[in-house]
Amino acid sequence: MAFPQPKSADGKIIIYPPGVKEITDKISNDELVKRLKMVVKTFMDMDQDSEDEKQQYLPLALHLASEFFLRNPNKDVRLLVACCLADIFRIYAPEAPYTSHDKLKDIFMFITRQLKGLEDTKSPQFNRYFYLLENLAWVKSYNICFELEDCNEIFIQLFRTLFSVINNSHNQKVQMHMLDLMSSIIMEGDGVTQDLLDSILINLIPAHKNMNKQAYDLAKVLLKRTAQTIEPCIASFFNQVLVLGKSSVSDLSEHVFDLIMELFAIDPHLLLSVMPQLEFKLKSNDGEERLAVVRLLAKLFGAKDSELATQNRPLWQCFLGRFNDIHVPVRLECVKFASHCLMNHPDLAKDLTEYLKVRSHDPEEAIRHDVIVTIITAGKKDLSLVNDQLLGFVRERTLDKRWRVRKEAMMGLAQLYKKYCLHAEAGKEAAQKVNWIKDKLLHIYYQNSIDDKLLVEKIFAQYLVPHNLETEERMKCLYYLYASLDPNAVKALNEMWKCQNMLRSHVRELLDLHKQPASEANNTAMFAKLMAIATENLPDPGKAQDFMKKFNQVLGDDERLRAQLELLISPACSCKQAEVCVREITRKLANPKQPTNPFLEMVKFLLERIAPVHIDSEAISSLVKLMNKSIEGTADDEEEGVTPDSAIRAGLELLKVLSFTHPTSFHSSETYESLLQCLKMEDDKVAEAAIQIFRNTGHKIETDLLQIRSTLIPILHQKAKRGTPRQAKQAVHCIHAIFTNKEVQLAQIFEPLSKSLNADTPEQLITPLVSLGHIAMLAPDQFASPMKSVVANFIVKDLLMNDRVCQFPGGKNGKLWTPNEEVSPEVLAKVQAIKLLVRWLLGMKNNQSKSANSTLRLLSAMLVSEGDLTEQKKISKSDMSRLRLAAGCAILKLAQEPCYHEIITPEQFQLCALVINDECYQVRQIFALKLHKALGKLLLPLEYMAVFALCAKDPVKERRAHARQCLLKNISIRREYIKQNPMAHEKLLSLLPEYVVPYTVHLLAHDPDFTKTQDIEQLRDIKECLWFMLEVLMTKNENNSHAFIRKMVENIKQTKDAQAPDDGKMNEKLYIVCDVALIVITTKSTTYNLDSPKDPVLPTKFFTPPDKDSSNNKCYLSDEAKTLLLTGKPKPATVLGAVNKPLSAAGRRPQDRTPVLEMGSNISGNSEPSSPPPNRGREQNSEAPETEISENEENPVILLTVVPAKTEKKDEPVRNKEMSSEQSLPPQTSTERGKKRTAPAGSENIQQIPEERKSEESTAPVPPKARRGRPPKAVSESNTAKNSDPNKAAGRGRKRVAASQEGPAEPETTNVKVPKQQETNVKRASAQRQMDLQRIQVLDSDGYSVMDLESTPESSAEELDLFKSCESSQNEVDNTKLAERGFLKVRRKSMPKGRRQRL
Repeated sequence: MAFPQPKSADGKIIIYPPGVKEITDKISNDELVKRLKMVVKTFMDMDQDSEDEKQQYLPLALHLASEFFLRNPNKDVRLLVACCLADIFRIYAPEAPYTSHDKLKDIFMFITRQLKGLEDTKSPQFNRYFYLLENLAWVKSYNICFELEDCNEIFIQLFRTLFSVINNSHNQKVQMHMLDLMSSIIMEGDGVTQDLLDSILINLIPAHKNMNKQAYDLAKVLLKRTAQTIEPCIASFFNQVLVLGKSSVSDLSEHVFDLIMELFAIDPHLLLSVMPQLEFKLKSNDGEERLAVVRLLAKLFGAKDSELATQNRPLWQCFLGRFNDIHVPVRLECVKFASHCLMNHPDLAKDLTEYLKVRSHDPEEAIRHDVIVTIITAGKKDLSLVNDQLLGFVRERTLDKRWRVRKEAMMGLAQLYKKYCLHAEAGKEAAQKVNWIKDKLLHIYYQNSIDDKLLVEKIFAQYLVPHNLETEERMKCLYYLYASLDPNAVKALNEMWKCQNMLRSHVRELLDLHKQPASEANNTAMFAKLMAIATENLPDPGKAQDFMKKFNQVLGDDERLRAQLELLISPACSCKQAEVCVREITRKLANPKQPTNPFLEMVKFLLERIAPVHIDSEAISSLVKLMNKSIEGTADDEEEGVTPDSAIRAGLELLKVLSFTHPTSFHSSETYESLLQCLKMEDDKVAEAAIQIFRNTGHKIETDLLQIRSTLIPILHQKAKRGTPRQAKQAVHCIHAIFTNKEVQLAQIFEPLSKSLNADTPEQLITPLVSLGHIAMLAPDQFASPMKSVVANFIVKDLLMNDRVCQFPGGKNGKLWTPNEEVSPEVLAKVQAIKLLVRWLLGMKNNQSKSANSTLRLLSAMLVSEGDLTEQKKISKSDMSRLRLAAGCAILKLAQEPCYHEIITPEQFQLCALVINDECYQVRQIFALKLHKALGKLLLPLEYMAVFALCAKDPVKERRAHARQCLLKNISIRREYIKQNPMAHEKLLSLLPEYVVPYTVHLLAHDPDFTKTQDIEQLRDIKECLWFMLEVLMTKNENNSHAFIRKMVENIKQTKDAQAPDDGKMNEKLYIVCDVALIVITTKSTTYNLDSPKDPVLPTKFFTPPDKDSSNNKCYLSDEAKTLLLTGKPKPATVLGAVNKPLSAAGRRPQDRTPVLEMGSNISGNSEPSSPPPNRGREQNSEAPETEISENEENPVILLTVVPAKTEKKDEPVRNKEMSSEQSLPPQTSTERGKKRTAPAGSENIQQIPEERKSEESTAPVPPKARRGRPPKAVSESNTAKNSDPNKAAGRGRKRVAASQEGPAEPETTNVKVPKQQETNVKRASAQRQMDLQRIQVLDSDGYSVMDLESTPESSAEELDLFKSCESSQNEVDNTKLAERGFLKVRRKSMPKGRRQRL
């Protein structure tokens, strides 16, 4: 039976599928759903080819789009209708049955809303939702909307819906259909609007990304798929925001940099047009904006697979420019980026290196710190990522002024060393690359900061030789480390053990005080000990003192804690016991309620320093076994990079050092047997070290190890008689230290040696003299009398007063210094004879006998005669230098003994002081080091510190810089000593650094160079020397010290010179020096006129008591001199002198030597008319380049010394020569007292000239008085030889300095016209000639080396790398070579202009 057919809204009859009843709003929801399911099934089965059915069901399709269905409240109804509509679009495609645009919009908005059902995959209806999505995606139904004017609203809603519903429960098919649906809209449309783009990009923002990771992934894949189409839209968006600044175009404008980062990660091609816009932003005036761009680009360039730097070089270069940005956060961000870049893009390391170099010197501490972190992080990942230059930046920062930076650099290098050297994680090549780290880290121990020292100790214990290794492995590590260290690092390591051992001694003494009954004296001693521990050995001395007091109180209350600490510092404590003790003590002091406990941290610092974590008896035994393997040839020496000989020698040196700090650990038969084997080896140093180990550790050999004793005694006797000098010394000391019958043993050595002395065989004298000297010092009561006979009859009469070997006049090649192996045996014997005299006197310690005075007179005569005591001209210049040095050092040694210091006369003191201005560089150098070392240990009286004032005249900047460092160190030591020792206030006259001023004034008043009291040049020299001393003293105005110094100088003017109280001229000199000192004080201080804190006391040995009846207020300086000294105009640069002036002495009058002509061409731009007239032919060169410097002048000086000649070829170059004054003397001319001829800068100072020149130059006028010290220019052997050709003009290049103490009259100068060709040659040579310096690499235990300091004198000592110059100084000397026209050329950096302050 047929039902009546309903009609649609347009009047057409609606035909339903078979079995489907009419669908109206009259039926129930369940029935509605049931009927719709049947309709859905019908549409699903239909295809596009069923034209009849399409026409039949067209009214039904229109009916399903009615408001009743689109707004139905039942979601099942809506879902079924949406499925029907999707199928309708599929069936009727490409044309839709709906012609109204509004209806189409309503339909698609309706369908879009239904897609939200995709969110719940567990819903029973999910399959229908999936069908709906699949149908829409497959048919691309939404493309119909392109015809609608407001289609963008539909697409935005669709995109937002899909991104919101996607979740991790969806399978791959759901995602693919969503992508198909959205990508078809993007790729087939006319473009992507900003709102639609925002709906995609918003999912890339970090906040949304973290909320819905699946939406982020969907957007990422969508953008990849549609990259080519969407790229112009993205470029337009970023262009408006970045370039035009239109942030209102999108809500995402504030996230542009995040979006760029994400888009670049998705597909760099999306940003092809955006990157140039970033370059524009990098140059923005807004620092925060630049920072944001830098952060973005840092991520883009540093990304793992990024090729942006190679693809966009302009942007990369622009980014690198931000390393120099004025904004600190920008520079910091660039530096942080560098780490990722180095790790991900090693090929860019070259570009980054130069910028990191600049940033490693950044004024901001944080940036310098991050440069280190950047390099170390990359290096720890793979050492090949960082080149040597980058590691060099970290190396430099180990001396940074900021502790945080230094610490990071040191710890970073230590970690690299442990990884690549200790664990060898990257092979031998990588280990070799960072092998320098161990030396550099140990060098830092020379720094003054206690923080640096503690960190080096920590690094050594954890990284260089990890204490947690097993004993054998730990000792093997130490053994080969010690063998491969450079000499300076070895000294630093030795010093580290020495400091730790000293701290153990302090703690041991503190515990001993706890055992004594309580008393006022005990409390005072305990307080002093606590202060010594806190101020010298722990960081932050202020807090350390409080914590040490607290720790001391805990020790007094807790007996068990004291027992643990006593075990820790006992010689018998093993490494394992030490760890247990440290753990127990820290556990007792820990407070669980206090997470950060500064007190506990301070105690840990103390315990770490005193705990023997490396060395015990087992460790020493392992070291000895390793050394035995090296001796036997079964060790891994070659694999460890050292030769067997080096390993053995270093092993013995290591054991020798440890024998000082851990002597009881050596006491075993096995150890001593191995050492006996070393004594029999041919290597002299090995045997010497073995003897010293016996000396330090063998105090129980005589009682416990009789077999060792019986074997050892004959070996020691043999070494004392026929060993090397050092072996002989150690053998004598060893016998004296470990045997009870030492008198018998020493007598058995003394008697045969004293009888066998023979001056005719000097090469066999050296060892006996050493042994006899030390025997006399160690056992003076037993050997004083027989030694006196030896001294009188042999040492003085037969050895020192006789020159048996007549050497070539002037020495071999005229050198002022030769290596030890080239010194004649006779001179070596004489040097040891001088040392024997000193040791003999030091043993007697008796100044009542004539022996001491006689010895001092002998040493003074040695200095006066310049080392040639007999004045027979049989001794070479280099040997004379050796003997002068020995005599000067001998007086220093005797002055350290109070009884001998009392009898050293002021004249002898002044003679000794002048050694620091000796003509030979090495003599000055070694003497200064010995002086510094003795002063640093407070062994020498304070007056000897005044000697350093004479260093202001040294022509070599390194010597002046070193002297200044020595002064700083010594003054610091004395001030610290006064602070820490309350009893020192009673001896301020001998300790207070300011009391060196009277000695300095007196010494300068007796300076042989000071001959004319109103001579401006000489007064300038005096002022320079005074400022050299006062500058260091006046750095800080402690306790109004400036006024105290002024008062002291004023008081000196009220006295007379005790050395010559009736000599008016001498007293006038003294007062003039005082006036110059007052000028220095008043011009350099603003507080000098305050009241002095106390009345100074003057030394009576040098000054008479003041005359209370009269007052000396007169100014002894002329008005002209005073004005010139006050204005500080640069002094005229004259030709530097070459002679030490003689001291006036009774009974010996200086003899005038025949003067010679000296012509000087002074081209200093600051010359004044008072200097000798310059050569007019060279006036155009008055502006001298910085490379043309003399040794002792601030302004560059070039010397051109010539004499008139009858004929002179026009093209012949003018030769510069600097000859010693002695060269033109007749053989019979005697030397002058105290005379020191300063040689040219190099050691190869030629002293030979043709005979015909002597006669011609003997009539030349007397030149001006010159300075002490070496002349300013070097002259090579080949240069002199070349110029000594008899065919050349006679007498050319001679230079003489008058010897008269009163000084010559102003000479008549002769202007010599220099040919043009010669002038050109001199110009060329002047740019090349530099000083030829010879140095001895000497470094004392405090780290004060002979060094090339590249900074100004004001530089902090803690910022100086003390070893850089030591490594290079000798190389600079070796690079000396002759230039094409005979001028000396040395590859050496010139002294910077303005190197020293000229007063």
